[in-house]
Amino acid sequence: MLNIDELKFDEKGLIPAIVVDAITKKVLTLAYMNKESLQISMEKGLTCFFSRSRQELWLKGETSGNYQHIVSITADCDNDALVVMVEKDGPACHTGTDSCFTKPVWESDELHEFSYEGLMKLIAGRKTERKEGSYTTYLFDKGLDKILKKVGEESTEVIIAGKANDKKETVYEIADLAYHVMVLMIEMGISLEDIHRELASRHVIDHKVKQEKMTK
Repeated sequence: MLNIDELKFDEKGLIPAIVVDAITKKVLTLAYMNKESLQISMEKGLTCFFSRSRQELWLKGETSGNYQHIVSITADCDNDALVVMVEKDGPACHTGTDSCFTKPVWESDELHEFSYEGLMKLIAGRKTERKEGSYTTYLFDKGLDKILKKVGEESTEVIIAGKANDKKETVYEIADLAYHVMVLMIEMGISLEDIHRELASRHVIDHKVKQEKMTK
C-alpha cells in the first residue's frame, strides 16, 4: 500500500480525485482532496473533499444523504492523482443527475460505447414504450412465461456449444443468454446493483472459507 505521504499534492495542497461507480464503472465526478480530507475519507470509508470555492472540507452526502462508500483509492503512476471507487447512495451531482458528466462534446461515428447499464436502460425502455417490431417488445408482450422459456432455451444452447468445445459459438450463445437474462431482470424489477451486491457477498464468504481451509 502506498503511504499517504508519498502522494504529490499541488502548490495549494490539493490532489484531484476521480470518483468512479464501483458497480457500473461510470465516472461520477472530479473533485479535490487535501491531506486532511483524504485521511477523513480513509477513516470513515466515505468520500470527503476540499471545496475550492468555499475553502472548506465537505463530506459528500452529509446534507443530501447521497453518501459515497469507498471501495478503494488508487494513485496514478506519478502519485499526483487519485481514482476513488465507490458505491453510492444516490446521485453524485448536485444537479440531481447520476453523474456530473452528462454533456456530450464529441462522439465517433464508427466506435460506439457499450455498457451493461446502457443495455439495461435500452431494454427497460422497450418495456415502458413498446416499440413496434422490436424483439424485446415482443418478449415483454408475451410475458414472463415466454421470457423464462427463452432463458431456458439459451441456457441449453450454451451447454451444447460448451460441450462441443466451440469457443466462438459458446461466446455467441452466452451473449444471447445474457441478453435474455437481462430481459428477465427488467421484467422482475431486478437491477445490476442487486446482482453485484449478491456476487460481492458471495466473494466475501468464499474468501472466508478459503482462509478457514488454510488454517486447518
